[in-house]
Amino acid sequence: MNRAYEMMVIIDGDIDDPKAQAWMKTISDGIEKVGGTLHDKIDWWGKRQFAYPINKKPSGYYLVAQFVAAPGALDDLERQLRLADDIVRHKLIRLPDEEAERRGITAAAVAV
Repeated sequence: MNRAYEMMVIIDGDIDDPKAQAWMKTISDGIEKVGGTLHDKIDWWGKRQFAYPINKKPSGYYLVAQFVAAPGALDDLERQLRLADDIVRHKLIRLPDEEAERRGITAAAVAV
């Protein structure tokens, strides 16, 4: 059974904007490679200041993706994000069924 997920990624603010935006394609390709589907396009928040320095960096690029995938299918993508030097932080959460339904992601899970 497929589940609804949300992933937030913070990319190093010291890299160029096009290189940071290239991570959107990497993430969407990683999701599609394992049979997942994006709920909508990836939400690009752009460059934001941190509330406090993270790894001695004052800012980073934020992106948020909502998608449907099989449980455990994203282990390789998470490993890739964990090892990448450009990624400051990432967080993958499974959305509760009620929240996924509220956001309209459940319909996508049934269709897959």
